[in-house]
Amino acid sequence: MMHPRIPHPALRRSLLAGRTLLTLTRPATTPIHSAVPLCLIRFRALTTTTGTGTAPAAEATPDVREWSPPPRHIINGRWQPIIGLEIHAQLKTTTKLFSDSKNIYNAPINTNVSLIDAAYPGTLPQLSKECVDLAVKTSLALDAHVYPMSSFDRKHYFYPDLPHGYQITQHYEPLAQNGKIVMTPLDGLDYSLTVGIEQLQLEQDTGKSLHDVYPGLTLLDLNRAGTGLMEIVTKPDMRSSQEAGILVKKLQTLLRAGSMRCDVNVSVHELGTPFGARCELKNLNSIKSVMDAIDAEIKRQIASYESNTPIVQETRGYDASTGKTFRIRSKESAPDYRYMPEPDLPRLILTQEEIHALQQSLPELPDARRGRIMEKYQLSVIEARTLMGEQDMVEYFESLVSTGLQAKSVISWTIHELLGRLNVRGISFSPKVVNAQQLGSIVESVDKGQISAKIGKSVLDLMIDGDARTADAIVQEKGWKQMGNHAELEALCDDMIARHPEHVAKIQGGNVNLLGFFIGQIMKDTKGRANPVVLSEILKSKVGLPSDVVFKAEDGARTTKKKKGGRDKS
Repeated sequence: MMHPRIPHPALRRSLLAGRTLLTLTRPATTPIHSAVPLCLIRFRALTTTTGTGTAPAAEATPDVREWSPPPRHIINGRWQPIIGLEIHAQLKTTTKLFSDSKNIYNAPINTNVSLIDAAYPGTLPQLSKECVDLAVKTSLALDAHVYPMSSFDRKHYFYPDLPHGYQITQHYEPLAQNGKIVMTPLDGLDYSLTVGIEQLQLEQDTGKSLHDVYPGLTLLDLNRAGTGLMEIVTKPDMRSSQEAGILVKKLQTLLRAGSMRCDVNVSVHELGTPFGARCELKNLNSIKSVMDAIDAEIKRQIASYESNTPIVQETRGYDASTGKTFRIRSKESAPDYRYMPEPDLPRLILTQEEIHALQQSLPELPDARRGRIMEKYQLSVIEARTLMGEQDMVEYFESLVSTGLQAKSVISWTIHELLGRLNVRGISFSPKVVNAQQLGSIVESVDKGQISAKIGKSVLDLMIDGDARTADAIVQEKGWKQMGNHAELEALCDDMIARHPEHVAKIQGGNVNLLGFFIGQIMKDTKGRANPVVLSEILKSKVGLPSDVVFKAEDGARTTKKKKGGRDKS
């Protein structure tokens, strides 16, 4: 059985096997390698086989200097924002990226810290295969080119929650490059837009500084130190906060598990002039904060330019209470971080067979799933988007439809009744709150006319509150089964007509909506047990109205009279 971590001997054999194909190459950037020993200069395999060493050109991302954005993204007729994102997604793995420490969110402080996490001298990193597999699968899902060989580097900076004094990342040879995310009207845009993915790389997270435990002291929690991160860097292809928000939402849908932090690069320039100085907005952890911070920074930069104040390249934060961005520090450049190859890790080698196997193991991707369920079940964009917005809800919906229930009924009870009630109570959707068998029993009972929709909603409320029985058992105990005896319902209608002769006259005079009053009163008298469809048929017959007349029920349902040879406008 293969060890869950990538074995160094196997990597060494792979390197030796391709030794004759290796040549020295210096990265085109960073003069820092002049101070690095020759043995640490990276090797890149030479190959003539397509797709094994050199990333193909980005397929559909236009040059940002040539692309003409929609007119509404030109502000005041002269200013154009340029936006790119750096998204850090935490990998939901069993262990950390380079150690065997458990990766458990919200564990007690400093309980998941190994010697290497705490930077003890003499400890060495060992790469987690689980982290690599997840990163490769994400790269493939983003239609990126996965390199068969990538490497790790040290990014040096000093901060209390970074024990080593450097972060292990992939600066020179990332895992994957040249991906893309396509946004369309189905995602909420009025147009289609392709945003390029510059690169995806693996790196380790930092610890956490705690400033509010003891006054005047900063404490460190290293549980998060060394946790695996994927950094996804987009190209500057976005022009508005809406586009950035939709892109983050699409990534959330794709990645699902794990937390995300977002850094945003924003610049503004006047049309026809070079791009402006770029400011980075750090540590935005919600879609709303991303969008609000972008809008605030665009507003600030435009105001600065209009007052002839130059924009300085810097790192900024966002204060939601004031709706403004604020300066944190000057923006570092690559030489400031003193990047150097990581000497304690061999190169990461991936065979084409391994990459293909991971490609085959990918689940159905969000865009493909949305298209499939919309076509198969005749769902609207909003219905499909709502289903996919909750984890496991598509599977929940499809399991109900697979039992023979009508998709139209199931979608209504799932997203309007169940999800609506959960939202009011502040409960996140889970198949365990009301299981599929329980909700299916309600849908089936209502569709068969055994209970009214009103009774069905009351049953659903009981289930959400903890009743684990099916609708049949609850209805039997409460005596809520719908009245199906035609003679009994006819007697109720006769009684109501006799009590309100003035309403009958108005109905016969053209005010057909008063039929809704009769049905509403009978439903109240029977505590929702009378069948409203049968009541409607009986009442129409008794007051002399055609059976195809449509009226407005007492609960405000939309209706109008049916035109001859036409369709109901309801």
